Amino acid sequence: MPTKFLGIVTNSFTETVRQPIYGVLLLVTAGALVLCVGISGFTLQDDNKLLKDLGLSTLLISGLFLSAFSAAGILSLEIENKTVLTVISKPVPRPLFVTAKFIGLASALAVAFYLTGIVFLLTMRHKVMERASDQYDLPVILFGCGALVLSILIAAFCNYMYDMQFSSTAIAIAVPLMGLVLALVALIDPDWQFQQFGKDFIDGQLLGALALVFAMILMLTSVALAASTRCGQVMTLAICLGVLFLGLFSDAMFGQYRDTHLWARIAYWLSPNLAFLWVTDALTQDTKITLGYVGMSFGYAMCLVMAGLLIAIAAFQKREVG
Repeated sequence: MPTKFLGIVTNSFTETVRQPIYGVLLLVTAGALVLCVGISGFTLQDDNKLLKDLGLSTLLISGLFLSAFSAAGILSLEIENKTVLTVISKPVPRPLFVTAKFIGLASALAVAFYLTGIVFLLTMRHKVMERASDQYDLPVILFGCGALVLSILIAAFCNYMYDMQFSSTAIAIAVPLMGLVLALVALIDPDWQFQQFGKDFIDGQLLGALALVFAMILMLTSVALAASTRCGQVMTLAICLGVLFLGLFSDAMFGQYRDTHLWARIAYWLSPNLAFLWVTDALTQDTKITLGYVGMSFGYAMCLVMAGLLIAIAAFQKREVG
């Protein structure tokens, strides 16, 4: 059974990474994060605070689309094409199958968040050019663009010469290269001098906010997997959007009325409260985000993930796949 479980996890991860939408969304997200540097320059206050807000929002929306489309691609389409029968008939218990699918999908999304998160950190290092006298951060631009171009060129060469899958090869090459880029940029300042590691853009507050955004993406992934057991891509995306907006605005919709109306109290208890995980206001207002808060909020998110996964298991248990 562990071998079957690991096989489903590996297959789900590989299928997700090889989907064209996966690579396209990664490139679009990276481009949007770079574009945020220019857009943030039009505020009349601290432009770099807006850059944090826009960057984290871009990562969250990217994770939403990736989770919805990827979950539908590895489960909903398999059910429609009846290819899931080849696994279920092994026999493999359905709860084990759904759990393995989730872990494989979550692993692929973790890779995507790792890559786009590095791009976000690089934009935070570059910062907004608020004045005409500001200079470009050449280490960020040269190392970042060099890693992207090198990954694409090597993947294209391997695809042409050895018939290797392009997108998965490019991502496999980009993972270590982008990690190396982050390390180099953290050690080299804009004037090409060595500095204390990441002193100008890496801090615990920002990393804590990134961890909580990833927790939200994991929660949306479990919701997407549950929805894809019964719905196609469009409906899965719509359900994920609904859950996201409900979670972010549950305080405004139900929380303020829970002491006076029974229906509001019940709705507030039943709806996920994602406001605990969205800490951009704390970042932009220089409010300290403690390690204890990050740990408790991440634990709350994992409870939501487990709830979504249990719903996915229950929905798939009686799903007709034949």
